[in-house]
Amino acid sequence: MATKHARRKVYGFWHAFWRKLRFLILGAVLGLLLLTVAITLPLRWINPPTSAYMWLDSIRNDRDIQYQWRAYEQISDALKLAVIAAEDQRFPEHFGFDWQQIQSAVQQRRQGDKLRGASTLTQQVARNLYLWQGTSSFDKWLRKGVEAWLAMWLEITLPKDRILAIYLNIAEMAPAIYGAEAASQHYFGRSADQISNDQAVALAAVLPNPAVYSPLQHTEFQRQRRDWIATQMSQLGGTDWLHAAGL
Repeated sequence: MATKHARRKVYGFWHAFWRKLRFLILGAVLGLLLLTVAITLPLRWINPPTSAYMWLDSIRNDRDIQYQWRAYEQISDALKLAVIAAEDQRFPEHFGFDWQQIQSAVQQRRQGDKLRGASTLTQQVARNLYLWQGTSSFDKWLRKGVEAWLAMWLEITLPKDRILAIYLNIAEMAPAIYGAEAASQHYFGRSADQISNDQAVALAAVLPNPAVYSPLQHTEFQRQRRDWIATQMSQLGGTDWLHAAGL
């Protein structure tokens, strides 16, 4: 009888333990979902006053950030197209992740090439808006996981043109200069809706590393990259393609 009673106590303990654990896991999942929706859904209507990257840039480098939000309609269609052509040509089609580019990057790595980035515009928005710059390998992989989660929810809660609008406004385009408006004023002395096609291409060409490249540079690398972007824009179908894609 004592043995049977002891078994019942052990069973009761583990039954209560797993019930509480399931409750805690469910609560954590629901809490994570609510938190994620709370920081993504309002972006449909509220323009972010800053981003994690801007804030960290200001703190780490002790400098003022130039950032001025511009409505989507007040940004040159040429710049919208140039950025898509340069960074994420399947942007209207994917759901935050371009699996073709990911597979291509992995294949190139297996062949011995340097691992290249395959981040979509949505992933870059998630990273720039919310996250930190990873240093250690663990830190980078942890950030990638959080970035993927946030990118998925940005796609769920925001239309594509809103994601593109946020990207164009918070992307770093020069040291301490963020967004199309600040960059257009800094480099060309005009607003983001007034820049020419060539200026839009030159701005998009700095995005791999705006700390190093400038739209005013005329190096061979920059010339080749600008020519490639201009060709991709033409192959996509020009700015008419934006409207056909719902952008």
